[in-house]
Formats: sequence, structure tokens, C-alpha cells
Amino acid sequence: MDTTSISEKLVKLRGNKTQDEVARAIGISPSAYAMYESGARIPRDRIKVKIAKYYKRSVQFIFFDGMYTNREQNSEVQKED
Repeated sequence: MDTTSISEKLVKLRGNKTQDEVARAIGISPSAYAMYESGARIPRDRIKVKIAKYYKRSVQFIFFDGMYTNREQNSEVQKED
């Protein structure tokens, strides 16, 4: 699990929302979510599922797929809109 890749995906997926908005929507503290985005912590599995559901992405895509190229990753993130 590449914490840099995960944190970059989380920041891109969040878009214009605040960390506070996302954290409260998934039921965690804003400080915990900030640590996930900064790469300081990796969420537990149940939180990974909540984050994936919130962003309508798979846990695999957000937390385990390090093989995407930047173009593939950007394409996947843009599907959110």
C-alpha cells in the first residue's frame, strides 16, 4: 500500500469539498481524515469501505491500485462528476 498514492487519490476525489465535510459525511473526525490525506495514517478496513462508498469507487481503486498511470487515474477521478 503506497501512502503517497492513496493520499493523492483522496485529495483528488475530494475536489472542492472540505476535509471536514467529507469526514462528517462518513462519520469520522476531521483530524483522522486529514491524516489519511496526508499519508500519516492508513484507515482501518471499515473506514476504507465508508470512504469508497462516499466517493462511489471501489476500495481496490482507492487503496490498492498503484498500477494506474496518471492519465488512467485522472480519468477515473473525473468520472465522479
